[in-house]
Amino acid sequence: MNDNRYSGASEAELGFLKEIVRMLPAGLTVQDAHGELLLVNDAAAAQLGMDGSRPSPDLAPRREACRKALSAGQPVVTEEALHGGTARQVLLTTHRPVRLAGRELLISASSDITEQKNFEDQLFRSAYFDELTGLPSRRVIEHRANSLLAEKRGGERFALAFLDVDNFKHINDYYGHAVGDALLVELSKRLGRDLRDSDMLSRISGDEFLLLLSPIQSQDEVAEFMQSTLERLTAPFFIDNSEVFASTSVGISLYPDHGSSFETLRQNADVAMYRIKNGGKGSAAFFDSSMEREAQARMKVEQSLRLAILEKRFCCAFQSKVDIRTHAVKGIEALVRLRDDEGVIQAPGSFINLASELGLIDELTHLVLAEIVKSIDLINETFGAEATISINVAAKQASNSEFMRSFARALEETGFPNRFMIELTEDAFVAQNHFQDEILPTFRKLGVGISIDDFGTGYSSLSALADITADEIKIDRSFITDIHKRPRSQGILRAIESLSEALGMTVIAEGLESYEELAYLQAATKIRYAQGYYFSRPIFLEELKLATPLSSEARASVASRPHQQNRQGYSRASGYRR
Repeated sequence: MNDNRYSGASEAELGFLKEIVRMLPAGLTVQDAHGELLLVNDAAAAQLGMDGSRPSPDLAPRREACRKALSAGQPVVTEEALHGGTARQVLLTTHRPVRLAGRELLISASSDITEQKNFEDQLFRSAYFDELTGLPSRRVIEHRANSLLAEKRGGERFALAFLDVDNFKHINDYYGHAVGDALLVELSKRLGRDLRDSDMLSRISGDEFLLLLSPIQSQDEVAEFMQSTLERLTAPFFIDNSEVFASTSVGISLYPDHGSSFETLRQNADVAMYRIKNGGKGSAAFFDSSMEREAQARMKVEQSLRLAILEKRFCCAFQSKVDIRTHAVKGIEALVRLRDDEGVIQAPGSFINLASELGLIDELTHLVLAEIVKSIDLINETFGAEATISINVAAKQASNSEFMRSFARALEETGFPNRFMIELTEDAFVAQNHFQDEILPTFRKLGVGISIDDFGTGYSSLSALADITADEIKIDRSFITDIHKRPRSQGILRAIESLSEALGMTVIAEGLESYEELAYLQAATKIRYAQGYYFSRPIFLEELKLATPLSSEARASVASRPHQQNRQGYSRASGYRR
């Protein structure tokens, strides 16, 4: 009786143990020396596709790992990637050989680490591959180039090309970032066409790419390849029902001709690319020593610019906007100037674009505002307390919400924000929704006016003008010069004037130099205001400080009378305005 009781308990315990093994969350299998499975729990059956829940994976690698573990007589830990159909499952498995009841057996325990591996793969791809285009990142192409440099196989050469999409910001602003992203994807496909397995294309930043061509035989071979690539890019891109045109500027350096390290080759290709950017865009150039001298000169200007901002060696000149019928001053424009190490005044053409490129333009704009506030009493004495004060803001700044908010706060803190007019070129209005919906209302609340500067030379059209909210439109001097002798310019001027009048915008003629131009505007148009050397050259604060305060009538006369001695200097100082 007792034997039966114990026998029953052992059977129950054995059944209980079997159920536990069957329900273990880890996959458990036992197999003999021939690879026959003697025990498979539910988790292992699911992992190995033996329960019919998914296609059975290829188990040949697993059997080989088991055979090796049995023959070695030592535990083996493996990471198994099992592919069943399109699905991939990754198992971390420990195989342990044992001897039981005179038999050689292999006990294997597996845990599913698929989710963990997918996450690791995602981290790897984000570190080494561009998420948008799927291209390798900069660190991958740098590693590839360094490997080639380390091998230094006899006489083998390679090329490194730096590619930058032209006017990509305008494309982004006009069509939206979704189209911009789609353009980069399509562009990378065209750039990657015809590449060999030994070549590599990488996206290293927003609209910048690096291309490694290895091996190469000659510079001519590279030039021919890049020419065919650039020609491929001239065809329009059809994205989201839009026909988008994009060109790319390319700078190329060759190993070993132009450097023996990745960084040197990249920098030299970058220098060559900027030569193209400054000379017309949309083509390719190889690095040469003259470019190196240009780069060094540019570096010197950059250092001087940074030091000038640090030492606040910028100053302002003021040019009046004049009523052409009464010669009264309507407003003034603040024009930034740089005083170099020797005290010589530099026109903005020598530093504004570089300041914008280096990210220094925001600080420079705030310095101009600070100079105005510091000198407001002198400004009022000279031009009158009612004159508006215009400050130039670059299109790049206008699209930067953070800067524009900080600038609005700075204007408000002056205590007289309604005196200010912000002058923006047409391309600032390309992204109309962003500027007009998000930024403009803030300035409107402060009473700050908006002026469209250099109208007629940018990306807008007369139809686009109807959608722009502005108080003032300044017609570019290219339309005003010799207006009395140019019928076509006269027609354009009448069209701009009519539309601006209908939209309630004040029209200002820029760059007025001669009496004949003034006479035409007075006789043939309704334009009331003009700005230019005929009325006044830019006046520096130092000159204002030396002057004796004048009556209101004398102020209007001084600020708006023709400065004959300076009229001839206008063309020499072309670009005197920012």
